[in-house]
Amino acid sequence: MERRQLGSSDLMITPIGVGAWAMGGGNWEYGWGDQDDRQSINAIHRALDLGINWIDTAAVYGLGRSEEVVGRAIKGRSERPLIFTKCSMRWDQQGEIYRDLSAASVRAEVEASLKRLGVDVIDLYQIHWPNPEAEIEEGWATMAELQREGKLRYIGVSNFSVEQMERARAIAPITSLQPPYSLLFRDVEAHILPYCQQHQIGVIAYSPMASGLLTGSMTRERLASLPANDWRHADARFQEPEVSRAFSIVDVLREIGTQHGCSPAEVAIAWVAQHPAVTGAIVGVRSAEQVNGIIGGAALQLSAAEVQRLNKVSQVTA
Repeated sequence: MERRQLGSSDLMITPIGVGAWAMGGGNWEYGWGDQDDRQSINAIHRALDLGINWIDTAAVYGLGRSEEVVGRAIKGRSERPLIFTKCSMRWDQQGEIYRDLSAASVRAEVEASLKRLGVDVIDLYQIHWPNPEAEIEEGWATMAELQREGKLRYIGVSNFSVEQMERARAIAPITSLQPPYSLLFRDVEAHILPYCQQHQIGVIAYSPMASGLLTGSMTRERLASLPANDWRHADARFQEPEVSRAFSIVDVLREIGTQHGCSPAEVAIAWVAQHPAVTGAIVGVRSAEQVNGIIGGAALQLSAAEVQRLNKVSQVTA
């Protein structure tokens, strides 16, 4: 499988990586419904066996559960994948999430993540969200210190604006940005992606299938029956008019996929991965079967005409 250089680092990553958000299960504020840990581990093993070489998780996913599952999945592997995780979202004894980027908090989070993952060093450590915004500089400077201490190989950010990246870059280089990016949500194209290209900041895009809306398997009936502990249940992005927009895009994804012997999901992933600013796409999987349905997106090469057609159908019209 192709590998691409992440920013100015020496990390060479495959065009898609395993997203472990849903592996945290449903018993927390941003959960995806119930999840079997054995299926999560099988999904990771299948992805690694097919050539994917990185996993993206976060401490807050499942309130530590996702990192623990990733740690169990990679234990004993002859070749360890690259592990990316995040800080800034913490939780109290009642499971209530709060935000903290203070130096003491970042250091505590790194130690906890190292333990849950069962590793000595984290390949890429990211600020999950720029909150509290007043603590960005303190948190980023602490991460740079931890990098020098050898606990973090590289440091990056997630969900940052250009202005927030400028503030971080004044302290230490940014290896990568993790923004949401898909045919349905293209806001980052105007300023954020060009900025990353200009400053050699790698981009690992999350939600390339718009959290399930562009997979081709989502229906209105399925949306209506999402469990109460799935965060999408009450999110405005999973209501009209976004749902109709998504399904009109899926119609074109399916047509193009048929020509390539690929699923709509694989075409959606390939569209994200073909952007010159994007190093890789984070693809959430919950079972080995799901991995089989997305792996083709890593190698699929869309023609200029196909990209143009998808660009047109996904443009927001007044």
